Amino acid sequence: MSGLDPAAMLPQLMQLGTVLNRSQLVERAMEHVGLQIDRPGLTVLITLRMADRPLRVGEIAARMQVVGPHVTRHLHDLERADLVRRVTDPDDQRARLVELTEKGAAAAGRYLEAVLGWFADAVADWSEEDKAAFGRLLSRFVDDLQAHLVERRG
Repeated sequence: MSGLDPAAMLPQLMQLGTVLNRSQLVERAMEHVGLQIDRPGLTVLITLRMADRPLRVGEIAARMQVVGPHVTRHLHDLERADLVRRVTDPDDQRARLVELTEKGAAAAGRYLEAVLGWFADAVADWSEEDKAAFGRLLSRFVDDLQAHLVERRG
């Protein structure tokens, strides 16, 4: 194999996982913004925030790569915390969509601001070309790895 040696990348990938886990990045950001929810609940909020529109439970589940009942369990807690609400789908009056409340949108925004700020600080001294290349290659790597793993399962 020319160019890329996966064995040479493994230590860095493992180190990245360790850094993210040991730094408790998610927990620190949740504490920073005052969120008292679990990680899957946070992922629902971020998924809705990134979609920038209300989604059906199945759409949320697909984006999170989990099954619908998993999302539904967390939606109940998020609704009780006034972070999301269910609304009627304007295209299908029988269907329901999930949208962020004002409180949920603000919390997700504060969380993303904190995490993205930490990431931006980490690469602040990088050239614009390096930042662009890293973003492009990281996206490509994650997409290709995910597609490859799905193929192997099927």
